[in-house]
Amino acid sequence: MAQFKIYGRDHVLRPLRTRLSDTVHTAAVDVLGLPTAKRFHRFFPMDEEHFPTPQGRSERYTVIEVLMFAGRTVATKKAFYQRLYRDFETDLGIQAIDLEITILETPRHDWGIRGQAGDELTSSYRVEQ
Repeated sequence: MAQFKIYGRDHVLRPLRTRLSDTVHTAAVDVLGLPTAKRFHRFFPMDEEHFPTPQGRSERYTVIEVLMFAGRTVATKKAFYQRLYRDFETDLGIQAIDLEITILETPRHDWGIRGQAGDELTSSYRVEQ
């Protein structure tokens, strides 16, 4: 299980929303092993006042927070970062300097999904990779 929060400037994020979602999802499927049918993305387009650009970044500055089950290796997470950096530049024209990614991992028992604790669910995909 993984949920994605994507923050950026309104005038940048809105026109790219579908392509951005596809780019993130493809990387998550290919690298993290998420099922193709599982796409949990939330978008937070903001105006300049509520999403200031840090020094050295452009107006295309984007922040992605990933909340997911604990268990993936450091190598897998680093491969996911690198895939996003590459694909954001290639597919969306957003350079690595303008993309920040944070992964927040929690044990399965800290998730409540479909009326059950996450550690009681049968998963169709492998988390430990």
